[in-house]
Amino acid sequence: MENSITLLAPSDWKDYELIDCGDGAKLERFGSYIISRPDPRAVWQRLAPPDVWNHVHAAFVRTTKDEGHWQVQTPPPADWSVRYKDMVFTLKPTSFKHVGVFPEQAVNWKWMRDAIAGSKSNVLNLFAYTGGASMAAALEGALVTHVDSSRGTVDWAKKNAAASGLSDKSIRWIIDDAYKFALREARRGNTYDGIILDPPRFGRGTKGEIWKIEEDLPKLLAVVRSLLSPRPRFILINAYTADLSGLVIANLLSDLTRELGGRITSGELALQATAGDRLLPNGIFARWSAS
Repeated sequence: MENSITLLAPSDWKDYELIDCGDGAKLERFGSYIISRPDPRAVWQRLAPPDVWNHVHAAFVRTTKDEGHWQVQTPPPADWSVRYKDMVFTLKPTSFKHVGVFPEQAVNWKWMRDAIAGSKSNVLNLFAYTGGASMAAALEGALVTHVDSSRGTVDWAKKNAAASGLSDKSIRWIIDDAYKFALREARRGNTYDGIILDPPRFGRGTKGEIWKIEEDLPKLLAVVRSLLSPRPRFILINAYTADLSGLVIANLLSDLTRELGGRITSGELALQATAGDRLLPNGIFARWSAS
């Protein structure tokens, strides 16, 4: 089985820009709305001048390690959204500093669409958040099962799908714990041609179940193996944790696909800042394709 390590960064966003990063923060443009947010990985110096950083519409300010709040100078537009090709994301500031889209994932959306182009694939998206990967697969004609434990987040994903013209497409919306849902699907004998996993480092399920990625991701992947169709097309794993590397999840994926052949690619996702063309790391990934 071929296995390679790489660094990927999207270069075709129009509605998003990483303006600068450094001194523990990143400066971003979503549409015409500019925000700054903490980023502990940006330990280097900023390159854009202070007046660029001071010209923000909103800034997320940390009050503790896990908490913070938004300082809003100008409220976001009532219809705040960004478009990536044929995908639309409705945005809003959240109490955990996110706004509803992870722009670095554009490289994975394109890869996934290429993997299922021209087929009527069944795709399972676990820990599916606001639905970027679900929309990408559905726009390629896939039948998608979108699973997330948060009702509010699933409602947000539905809004994105509707904004992207997918209201009449085949996305099955499931509010459930990812591991429990996977176990039930395995017992039912349901299979998928493509599987996406975007697990948190730590989380709680619908009934307070504790998720710890180092302990629970290997267990979930053992179930995922039984959910693969006889001729699967792809498996994609994303992670946002400094405790693991792309190589770690590539090795887990290798265990899962050892008998399937194909190719595994793993590494880091990044965003390139306009100021100085510096790359900001934005998580790790491992992905398997049949060819």
